[in-house]
Amino acid sequence: MALAFVKTVERGQTDQLLWEFADGLLASGFRLAGVVQTNSDRPDSHHCDMDAWVLPNGPMIRISQVLGEESRGCRLDPTALEEAVARVEAGLELSPDLLIINKFGKHEAEGRGFRSLIAEALARDIPVLLGVNGLNQEAFEAFAGDYAEEIAADAAYLATWFDSLQQKAA
Repeated sequence: MALAFVKTVERGQTDQLLWEFADGLLASGFRLAGVVQTNSDRPDSHHCDMDAWVLPNGPMIRISQVLGEESRGCRLDPTALEEAVARVEAGLELSPDLLIINKFGKHEAEGRGFRSLIAEALARDIPVLLGVNGLNQEAFEAFAGDYAEEIAADAAYLATWFDSLQQKAA
């Protein structure tokens, strides 16, 4: 069972790192399941749009909702998140080489979102890589126990980690 996570401080850095890593693995012919996120600025707004790309071939799902400029609450659209979860679950049936989840977030911390899918992948011996932020670190540690390995948020370290998994599987 391989469960790894990355943490970054800068907003959007984890999303970019996981997106580029997934893109490189797909280009090399690996089978992936999961989601990677991209954030795009909205004109005349301090909020961004959050979109999740379902690996390996899409679709792109808008997972944020517009709540207004003064909003301070969570902008995640739970219906869109569950659509993404269902699509990733279907991809898990293809026995991917790796499951990538953009973030163990609030929904996962509360037992929803991708949480059960992460557990299912691990039970099937499918390696999992995900992002974790400071707000949900404690909940992630409670979920993962001693099984999770933190990987430095660097493409070379991710590649080394994944290569070691491939060597063990060979």
